[in-house]
Amino acid sequence: MDKKSKFKRALEVFWSFFKIGAFTIGGGYAMLPLFQKEVVETKKWLTEDEIVDVYAIVQSVPGVIAINASIFIGYKIGGIAMSIVSALGVILPSFIIILLIAPILILYNENPYVIKAFTGVRAGVTALILLSAIKLGKKVVKDPFSLILAATAAAIMLFTDIGAIWVILGSALIGLVLQGYRRKDQKE
Repeated sequence: MDKKSKFKRALEVFWSFFKIGAFTIGGGYAMLPLFQKEVVETKKWLTEDEIVDVYAIVQSVPGVIAINASIFIGYKIGGIAMSIVSALGVILPSFIIILLIAPILILYNENPYVIKAFTGVRAGVTALILLSAIKLGKKVVKDPFSLILAATAAAIMLFTDIGAIWVILGSALIGLVLQGYRRKDQKE
């Protein structure tokens, strides 16, 4: 790929991630369905299975999920350079918007209309996160075992104080053990 093509690709990646960063309110989890739509459905840079793997990996490392996901997706698209481009694309809109509206929000944070607007935004973000969970669930839950494991992990996280990282690591360990038994049964 020549320099002009690489630059054009970098602009395309930057713009895709910039749009996601600019039009997502509610943080990283709210971005997940937009990442999936843009990267898998629209641009076809990754497959459904790859995006599910990306989400699993970025959930299990420290940091902000949106930035981690953009870096990992960018890396899969085109290496280190694209991981930087995609991360900047996701980060810049929030940075710019915060610089512009922070002084105004500080002045009007007690305003009932502002409070009601943010209540509505929270409801919309909750719907986006739920949509993401349903879409991911359809791709991940492929058999009764994965359904039981997902339900158990959700219950543990909902009803105990066990941290997400321990649930993820435990689920990974159980998956590895099960895969070992499956391979052993197939050989016999």
